[in-house]
Amino acid sequence: MRRALHVAQVRGLATGQCRPRVQASRSIIRPREEPFRSSVMLILLGLLCLYTGLYVARTYWRLRHFPGPLVARFTDLGRLWWVKTSRSHHHHMGLHSRYGQYVRLGPNMISISDPDAIPLVYPIRPGVPKSDFYRSMMPYTRKGRSLPLVFNTRDEDLHKRLKTPIAHLYSLSNILTFEAFVDQVLEILFRQFEERFVPDQAPFNLGNWLQYFAFDVMGTMSFSRRYGFLEKGRDDTGLLSAIWAFMKAAAPVTQMPWVDLVWNKNPFIALFRATPAQPILNVVLSRINDRRNELYSTTSTPEKVNERDFLSRFMHIQSNSDTIPPWAVTAWSFSNVIAGSDTTAVAMKTLWYNLLLHPATMHRLRKELVQAQQQSKLSHPFPAWNEISGLPYLNACVNEALRIHPPFCLPFERIVPAEGMTIGDHFFPGGTVIGMNPWVINRHRPTFGEDADAWRPERWLEDPARTRQMENTLLSFGAGRRVCLGKNIALLELKKLTSALVLHYELEIVNPEKFQSQNFFFFKQEGLYAAVKRRSAGSPELYPDDAVPH
Repeated sequence: MRRALHVAQVRGLATGQCRPRVQASRSIIRPREEPFRSSVMLILLGLLCLYTGLYVARTYWRLRHFPGPLVARFTDLGRLWWVKTSRSHHHHMGLHSRYGQYVRLGPNMISISDPDAIPLVYPIRPGVPKSDFYRSMMPYTRKGRSLPLVFNTRDEDLHKRLKTPIAHLYSLSNILTFEAFVDQVLEILFRQFEERFVPDQAPFNLGNWLQYFAFDVMGTMSFSRRYGFLEKGRDDTGLLSAIWAFMKAAAPVTQMPWVDLVWNKNPFIALFRATPAQPILNVVLSRINDRRNELYSTTSTPEKVNERDFLSRFMHIQSNSDTIPPWAVTAWSFSNVIAGSDTTAVAMKTLWYNLLLHPATMHRLRKELVQAQQQSKLSHPFPAWNEISGLPYLNACVNEALRIHPPFCLPFERIVPAEGMTIGDHFFPGGTVIGMNPWVINRHRPTFGEDADAWRPERWLEDPARTRQMENTLLSFGAGRRVCLGKNIALLELKKLTSALVLHYELEIVNPEKFQSQNFFFFKQEGLYAAVKRRSAGSPELYPDDAVPH
């Protein structure tokens, strides 16, 4: 019997009938491995939750005394969403109206609306560095390489290496060497008005033409070569849409910079789509390559191109220094294209929208300019800077436009140094992100008046002491050591364009309710329509027959 059983077992092994027993034994082993894996996952998840909880508790606790919306205590998603709506400036204004001068916008971010804090948040000397906000504004190539700019680099040493060699190029005295370029582009703008819009006085998109003017001026100053927007009446290059796409991609994630690293600056994602800044970089690199080819050609000499525009001066500066990075010319030119044009266009549209919307303002400004013209103080056909820069009401209108609608409208973020700092009655621990929104600061009622939401240029002429206070508070171009380099360019264009248009043309706004704006750090303003006719007083011939050099 035992022998038969033994034989049967052997046959079973030979035929594989005992496999179920082996499989069963394996199934017994596997469950022993699963608890170990599950335990590891639970431990890792627990550590992550603990870290997150400690971080939230720490940031919540140390800034607990600052008021703000509930969501801001735990996440930056709220302020990211406010930017995504394109109306963050209104959200920030409303929050300060509700909570006061110090408002918590995120777990580690405090917005300040007290003008007395400006020299502390934005000092002349280094020590309060920029936050990761600015990394999101940094252009990246498809290969994942960053292009630090004077505006957005957080490294103080690199900022000094980029800014110091070129700062003198943006001084008023140097900018005035480019004034003839502005006159060239003004002549083209007026010729287009005469050919396209004056004959039938039909409504046209004045806002677009102001933007074309700003870009063609900056193209001429930077590269001695306009983009051709004015001649064509449109943007064939795609540059305007590329800049707006870049800002729409960058602005929301400035509020959560780690999202920018994952989505916009991820080298893997860049394999499948262009980075937001790439189309703008392509334009800049094309201009630089053309200039290098010109320098190396047999028909040009360095003396002929050495000092004629920004690009020539950039290249000359770099060639005479061993400390300037090799990509600096690209970075400087990129800044001129994206910041030197669009921001000026915002100021122009704001100024002209309000001039046309308020006839009393236009009447007083025209009276001031005509009186100066009758006293033979203005050049023809276009007034010179030194003839108009001191006109009180023109300056008041420009200041009011920059105040009521600054080109940049998110807080300029800074990081509190490690030792912490006291602002007003509040202590800010080291590492806290603080910032001030120009839209909010420029409407500070104790400084600018109870009518700070209204257009009223006269506020700048009423009292010299108050005017100085308002000028020191105005945050439209930033403050401290990182103030906008292009301020003098914007003022030159604004005053020359406005004085020339007011003297030679009468414009009438059409459907002002269509004028709207979107805020993605830079503003996009649309819907400024007007009709134009030549002033009845007339002017000598403005447009010579010879073509303006392109």
